Amino acid sequence: MARLIDLTTFTDSRGNLTVIEKVIPFDIKRIFYIYGVDNSARGGHRHHKTIQAAVCLQGSCRIYNNNSKKEEYFYLDAPHKCLILEPEDWHTMDQFTNDAILMVLASEYFAKEDYIFEPYSK
Repeated sequence: MARLIDLTTFTDSRGNLTVIEKVIPFDIKRIFYIYGVDNSARGGHRHHKTIQAAVCLQGSCRIYNNNSKKEEYFYLDAPHKCLILEPEDWHTMDQFTNDAILMVLASEYFAKEDYIFEPYSK
């Protein structure tokens, strides 16, 4: 089931330092980021194996999630918010602000056969 975690952030007069250390529940094999998104929705899939952690480094976006038992929306609007997506989490990302940069950490290398594009039946 998808869940938000709060990344540790250190703040002082010089600014902020957010750390991703010992909180991601998998070994990271792939990192990608999405930016310059128009009004399109991204994603529209789930996985057989891959677990993901999504952080909106700048700007904001919305992530819709359906794990076949529960549907919900998550708003990533601060760089200390991290959304963990399990393989069963069918998700889309939308409502990107013009300046949004969404970074995703993945537990697996890209493999076309790991993707399941069909949404759950209602």
